[in-house]
Amino acid sequence: MASIDSKAEDLSRSRLAGVDVLRGLCILSVVLHHIHLRFTLGKYPVNNVLPETLNQVLFWSGLYAVIAFFVISGFLITGLSIRRWGALGGVHIGGFYRMRAARILPCLLLVLAVLSVLHFLDVPGAKMYPERASLGRSLVAALTFHMNWLEGHYGWSAPGWGILWSLSIEEVFYLAFPLVCLVVRSEKLLPWALLILIVAGPINRVVFADDQPWGAYAYLSCMDGMAFGCLAALVSARATLSERVLRVSLVAGAIIAMLVVVFCNEDDYHAGIARFGLNFTLLEIGVALMLVPLGKGIGNRAMSSGTSWLRALGRWSYEIYLFHMLPLIGLIAWFKRDERSGAAIVATYVCMLAASIALGFLISRYFSEPLNRLLRGKTRISERHVSQPIKEGSAV
Repeated sequence: MASIDSKAEDLSRSRLAGVDVLRGLCILSVVLHHIHLRFTLGKYPVNNVLPETLNQVLFWSGLYAVIAFFVISGFLITGLSIRRWGALGGVHIGGFYRMRAARILPCLLLVLAVLSVLHFLDVPGAKMYPERASLGRSLVAALTFHMNWLEGHYGWSAPGWGILWSLSIEEVFYLAFPLVCLVVRSEKLLPWALLILIVAGPINRVVFADDQPWGAYAYLSCMDGMAFGCLAALVSARATLSERVLRVSLVAGAIIAMLVVVFCNEDDYHAGIARFGLNFTLLEIGVALMLVPLGKGIGNRAMSSGTSWLRALGRWSYEIYLFHMLPLIGLIAWFKRDERSGAAIVATYVCMLAASIALGFLISRYFSEPLNRLLRGKTRISERHVSQPIKEGSAV
């Protein structure tokens, strides 16, 4: 039987299929949530069509999906840094920020430009609410990564802008990550620094449970997910674990994550383990337990079987996330022109989902990836042989 190390070496010639599957599931959940939300806010009778549990899992797990994205992002950025620089204490700050900017800024600037034009055209869903924030204030918040703070203190933004809250959390973590690595230096000490975020997460969620959306959108309410992802990458890269242990970790993590999604309503901040801020924590643990074996090369082949479409969504997840609200707000405006049948509602759901995926693919294929390669230049070429085990992409 081939060793785990040899399996991981074989995997270095391709993406981690299991990670792409997880990202595909997450972005699918986010888009379905926002599609369903457009109809529920429009007072269409769509909430009682499916059994309650199935309705919750399919259409009301978007926030859980974003939290899972945070864990995956922490895992990817830590694993990539280890592969590029050998150890986290050797991270090159300039190179790190350059690669993050090349990946993130083109799409961010494009979506902000499109939303600004739609705002001036008074398009519902893209026009800012003046009583909450002006266009200029929102642009500043998006570009300085405090859109979550803006929404947390002044209320939800227009739907097209609202999704930028999670990007703010992710980018603040990316800004701090190389600095913390260089200050701490030792990978043995880094988990203790991450433990601060892990402990602060549930505490922050409990303290601000009655102050939504800030309770869910605050930096410390979400960064424990990034911390769990970093720990998973460290364990995957440095710890020697048997194949049996890794397979148990994969199955146990999947079970924990599914139990949280099925039995814990993400919007009820005072029920069950959510009273202690631990519903997110358990989900993060579950996702992290899955990522450790996937990073070791265990489970990827099984998860790649019959999931090519999900893996494709995972590859385009950043672009789909940033731009999926554009076809949603456009199609819901068309739908409202007159009364529609139940069949028309289903057809519109399908069209919204297909349009979101198609737009994300087109932007990835013809805009963000070419610019990503261009902006990275020789850096990307020189590192290709060490960065292939985990191909890069912002999680949300």
